[in-house]
Amino acid sequence: MRPSFKLKVALILILLIAFFIVLNLAGFIEEVKNFFYLISSPIQKTLWQTGDNISDFFEGISEIKILKKELGTVYLKNQELLSQIVALKELKKENETLRNALNIGLEKDFQLKLSQVISKDISQDSILIDKGTKDGILKGFPVVTYQKTLLGRIGEVYENFSEVILISNKESSFDAEVQDREADGLVKGKGNLELYLDFIPKDKEIFEGDFVVTTALGGIFPTGLLVGSIKEIKKSDIQPFQTAEIKPSFEIKELDKLFIITNK
Repeated sequence: MRPSFKLKVALILILLIAFFIVLNLAGFIEEVKNFFYLISSPIQKTLWQTGDNISDFFEGISEIKILKKELGTVYLKNQELLSQIVALKELKKENETLRNALNIGLEKDFQLKLSQVISKDISQDSILIDKGTKDGILKGFPVVTYQKTLLGRIGEVYENFSEVILISNKESSFDAEVQDREADGLVKGKGNLELYLDFIPKDKEIFEGDFVVTTALGGIFPTGLLVGSIKEIKKSDIQPFQTAEIKPSFEIKELDKLFIITNK
């Protein structure tokens, strides 16, 4: 007669218990544990490292967000400081320009309005400045540097801006004289920052390097403003007048701040 299923199970359990008791008494249980630990340790290590890496990853994301926020705050503060530095530099330049004008005595001779050059159109011999009708600027007002050098006159006027027609513009012409030579003439613009003095009496002796200044004739510009210096003289036996090429006394590339004369 075959033993029942329950009896077989009971016998197997008894044998297993007895087996582990014998192993334990014989000291083999530690080796079995060691065996299982040895097999499972790489797996456990991998799992722990993965868990640490995931934890570090999320901590890193959190730190990056905090760092980006801090960098954004620093950037805004830096931009604010840069704006303040630029404003202070512009104020310093403006004060230097005014101080130089005072040293020359320009403000004693004229009522002045300081303005900033916005753009330059060399092809048209004109520049744009940041003063307009709201500042009391009118068409025809003379424009000079703080060195009392003539630049031109106000052309078109807008509410916040004005066009300055340079003396080298082809539309520009005005009375002038060669300083200390009693030689009068008419300054004419040729374009491309070039100009010349025309209708100089032939009997007047002038020289290269002589200065040309404005006169009150014609009422366009005040007298005594520096126009430039003579760089070449042209004479003709059949013409009653002589002409002279003039080198302007201003450098278009260096124009930054200038003065508008609001009284003549």
